[in-house]
Amino acid sequence: MDTVARKVLIVDDNAGLRKLIRLTLKTAGFQLLEAENGDDALRMTKSHLPDFVLLDVMMPGSMDGYQVCSAIKNDPSLRHVRVFILSARAQQADLDAGRQAGAEHYLVKPFSPVELLKLVQSYGR
Repeated sequence: MDTVARKVLIVDDNAGLRKLIRLTLKTAGFQLLEAENGDDALRMTKSHLPDFVLLDVMMPGSMDGYQVCSAIKNDPSLRHVRVFILSARAQQADLDAGRQAGAEHYLVKPFSPVELLKLVQSYGR
């Protein structure tokens, strides 16, 4: 599978976690974008049309990850974007909220960078 042209938007207010994800996916040839909050995430999704959004739930700004995911999935021009929620929130209600928002996957932090890479690579274009 050719991942060179595929874009991933990494959305997390933790710069260290964004760096870990960036280093993991960069070696696989993904084009990477980053945002620190939900507002920037939605704006960048609309302007860059990434293939994947890796999205934290709890972030500064007016939108949390669930709201960003719902906005992406409810926009016909963005509906194709795959959203993976990456969150420390691990209660069943959190997982249900991610599913209801339209996320394809919900990974609980801490997660394995290798697991994340395999997950992203498992999706065809």
